[in-house]
Amino acid sequence: MSLVSEFLGQLSLSMGSTEPKYPTVIPVSNFDPDKDAARIETAIKTKGVDEATIIDVLTKRTYYQRREIAFAYEKRAKKDMITALKGALSGSLESVILGLMKSTAQYDATEIRGSIKGLGTDEETLIEIVCSRSSSELSEIKTVYKELFKKDLEKDVAGDTSGDFAKLLLALHLIMLDISGLQALYDAGVKRKGTDVATWISIMSERSVPHLQKVFNRYKSYSPYDMQESIRKEVKGDLEKSFLTLVECFENKQLYFATRLAEAMKGKSAKEKVVTRIMVSRCEVDLMKIRTEFKSLTGKSLYQTISVSRTTLY
Repeated sequence: MSLVSEFLGQLSLSMGSTEPKYPTVIPVSNFDPDKDAARIETAIKTKGVDEATIIDVLTKRTYYQRREIAFAYEKRAKKDMITALKGALSGSLESVILGLMKSTAQYDATEIRGSIKGLGTDEETLIEIVCSRSSSELSEIKTVYKELFKKDLEKDVAGDTSGDFAKLLLALHLIMLDISGLQALYDAGVKRKGTDVATWISIMSERSVPHLQKVFNRYKSYSPYDMQESIRKEVKGDLEKSFLTLVECFENKQLYFATRLAEAMKGKSAKEKVVTRIMVSRCEVDLMKIRTEFKSLTGKSLYQTISVSRTTLY
């Protein structure tokens, strides 16, 4: 098994306790940052680099513990650990290890920046992140984005997207309100000729998740179609993908990510970037539940699927 596949497998299997929890990476007991820093330093200095030790240490520590290791490493080695890791690693392993050295918000902000920087926009990444994070997570991402890049996230998104798609992305950072939206969704969509997209954007971005879950469950009593069918009939392109992602996440966010992982590892054109992004960004959030949904969806464990896919992924 390749080292990167082993790394991702450890992220998905590290349970940490007998009772299942949402994260798969949890604080290690008897944590000793000085000892871990010494192991990392030795691994980097080893001829050919001891990648297995780097993986073993950093995949079993939370972001805050990794940060303490980095402080201890700098004090010990008189150099920055992230810079040392960049020099020692390469390719996919470098991407995932450096991703782990960021907080979840920092990682998301960096991924968003990468999706809109330069020519063309990576709409798939933008939709996945913005439409799957909660309002509090998006608020934190906005703050971190400003700190990292000295730019406003809203302005960058607005400058790189257009039309109703841009309006939806910009609306999603609003504080969620819990007000009625069932009849309004139907009236703005299937009931009328042409879609009142502004109303749909307002409802999707301003209601609480529990409220919207109830709305979607009862939507068919107002419409001959369920919410996802209505979206496919009423809007197209990136806006359709965004609305569908929102609905899937409102209904079952972990199933959404499990489906993304299954699709990314299907066939010979496995999408390394998608797998890495989900595994790194969700390992301290809800990867335990994603793993369970993945098993229910595919009949295979996430670890097993990553192992089988290693030749196409890496």
